[in-house]
Amino acid sequence: MKVDGVFAGGGVKAFAFVGALQIMEEQGYEFDRLAGSSAGAIIAALIQAGYSSEELFSLLNELDVEEFKDERMSYLPFPMAKWIHMYFRLGLYRGDALEQWLKTVLEARGIRTFDDLPNGSLKIIASDLSKGRLLVLPDDLQKYGVIPERFPVARAIRMSCSIPFFFEPVKIYSRAGGGKPSYIVDGGILSNFPMWLFMDGATKRWKKPAIGFQLTPEIKELPSNKIKNAVDMYRALFETMSNAHDIRYIDDEHARNIVFIPVQDIKATDFSLSDEQKEDLILLGRNEAEKFLKKWSY
Repeated sequence: MKVDGVFAGGGVKAFAFVGALQIMEEQGYEFDRLAGSSAGAIIAALIQAGYSSEELFSLLNELDVEEFKDERMSYLPFPMAKWIHMYFRLGLYRGDALEQWLKTVLEARGIRTFDDLPNGSLKIIASDLSKGRLLVLPDDLQKYGVIPERFPVARAIRMSCSIPFFFEPVKIYSRAGGGKPSYIVDGGILSNFPMWLFMDGATKRWKKPAIGFQLTPEIKELPSNKIKNAVDMYRALFETMSNAHDIRYIDDEHARNIVFIPVQDIKATDFSLSDEQKEDLILLGRNEAEKFLKKWSY
């Protein structure tokens, strides 16, 4: 059976998606259109490029995230240079290493630009901080005078994964923008789980069977944010920005089309996961997907 798939952002917690995908493959499901934000954009793109769940595990397991910390060279003392670069470049790391890795794994399957994919088969979420807009890539690139079909898929994913202040924003220069760039960052800021993408705008229903993969408990089980200090408030602010827009689209009826994978003890930025933690995430993804498919019908 062919379905549309949507993957939430969640950093290293995306290992849980591997387990869910194993179950989908074992039960004969295939994906038609795919969408994602941040880490979910990586998973969606690699599936659309033809990678199986086992191949995805190999890619993620062998990945050394430390290699993505590509700092700019400087003659200034290191601590000073680090913060000066962040102040002027708006990020600690360039993000070029991430994009190059994405380019390599996609080109291994013959994917370079969106023109190499079936039309409309991959949607990626990013955020334009300059214009205060949520972007759906590649569609919204035409607003900047860019031909969507010719845009590199790896660059679009990098945009969606550009965590503010961690990676430098990606700049887009619009032909009608007077030479001023738009700064594009992580899609998870405005929509971390774009389940709404494949809905019909008028009916708020899906035209095709669609399954979402979320790395949280069900909405009714989400804990409230506890705010005791400024750090707690910043965390709550970021989570609210990331989730509030999406929660509007996930009522009881739509929630039945979502595999909720309650990853609670691992943070998105826990880059040094142990083999045991990875196995636990995969097993959790398998179990939740198996329970979901037993009761799911379209």
